[in-house]
Amino acid sequence: MAIPKHDEIIPFALDYLAKEGVHKSRDLEAPLGKIMQLTDEEVAEVYASGNGAVFMDRISWALSYLLIAKLIERPKRSFYQVTNAAMPFVGKADEVKGFVKEAVAKRDAIRRAEKVKEGTSVVEVEDSSNITPHEALDSAYANIRSTTYEAILDTILSKTPYEFESLVVKLLDKMGYGGQVKDAGQVTQASNDGGIDGIIKEDVLGLGRIHIQAKRYARSNAIGRDEIQKFVGALAVAQSNKGVFISTSRYTQGAKDYAQNLNGNTNLVLIDGLQLAEYIYDFSLGMQTKQVVEIKELDADFWDAMKDEPVAE
Repeated sequence: MAIPKHDEIIPFALDYLAKEGVHKSRDLEAPLGKIMQLTDEEVAEVYASGNGAVFMDRISWALSYLLIAKLIERPKRSFYQVTNAAMPFVGKADEVKGFVKEAVAKRDAIRRAEKVKEGTSVVEVEDSSNITPHEALDSAYANIRSTTYEAILDTILSKTPYEFESLVVKLLDKMGYGGQVKDAGQVTQASNDGGIDGIIKEDVLGLGRIHIQAKRYARSNAIGRDEIQKFVGALAVAQSNKGVFISTSRYTQGAKDYAQNLNGNTNLVLIDGLQLAEYIYDFSLGMQTKQVVEIKELDADFWDAMKDEPVAE
């Protein structure tokens, strides 16, 4: 199943705390994952931006909103327990979600009014009952990447075929293929390339080589099995068992199946336009960092080393 949204976690978290008593936030991940029938992979899934685990983030915000609604409290840092006000909502998922949503809306309205009174500009964000701030950040990050991928491919298509061949050789070199070999990558001569557009030397003597074919096709084009077979033939002539076929377009299912089902003597990797743009972005080839957003959280070891105020009986 899909990882539940934080508002879907709210009633499960409340019911669990009501039944099991005081718990540390981190210790809720495993039991809530089991109750909500998530797989280990779903529990461990992280945001694309690397901004933490999705499920644990949503648990944290579910707890935050329950705190706002005063249905739970913190007897000490990172520990949560239900309040007396929570008891009428235990076992009533729809009612508790509605109550929390209303409480958060009231809190947000007060904050907006305070900002207006102070003369501070108010930035409207998506309904906090639907997504967490981390999810909003991750969504914005994904949108920025997607837009940049489009720009990368559009720019590549405006360049000459030779420049594209040179680009993919530089990319594989930047990805670490070629190791410490100086000038490991080279573009072959266009007039006599034998179906090979570039070569990466894997060792100093050049005994191990990766052969490359680069096709700067329109993005709507689909590369079929025939072209992949021709490249495999070119690899055989070059006495090579390692090939990378890189294109700005996409591959048909027949082409993908053929590449996956080659015998063990030939290792062939297909990289389509989207994957190419992702690699260029991730390995910062021709890219520059525009902005760095630093997200911080409390250092548990630092704060837990301090003595807690005794909890009133």
